[in-house]
Amino acid sequence: MTMRYFDDKTKLNAIPTLNLAFIGDGVFDLLVREYLVSTSNDHVGELNRAKVEMVNCKSQAEYANRLMSALTEEELSVYKRGRNTKVNSASKHSTLADYHAATGLEVLFGYLYLKGEDQRIKELFALIIE
Repeated sequence: MTMRYFDDKTKLNAIPTLNLAFIGDGVFDLLVREYLVSTSNDHVGELNRAKVEMVNCKSQAEYANRLMSALTEEELSVYKRGRNTKVNSASKHSTLADYHAATGLEVLFGYLYLKGEDQRIKELFALIIE
């Protein structure tokens, strides 16, 4: 059972882009954690190391590129909205282009989550891990 506090889908496009990224970051992180636990019996330290490898700017930028051909017109628009968001800084371990692409991916996952599109999130995440 999924419990959501956000229930007014008409206000979805009014949410600031970085707020969608904030939600999407958590959604993506949880998906990665669930995936790792379901596919490995490693101890938590090793699981965390693997998680960090998947949930970083460079990896998320690669995942975003992998998804481009599978996105609907609406999803691509949401991704681009996130990718084009003005940011003040990027991680010292990533390029600004990677940071923008990763932000776009997080915005997309946050948008789909708040929209209640759990099945679509699962489909896109499956493309990432295949």
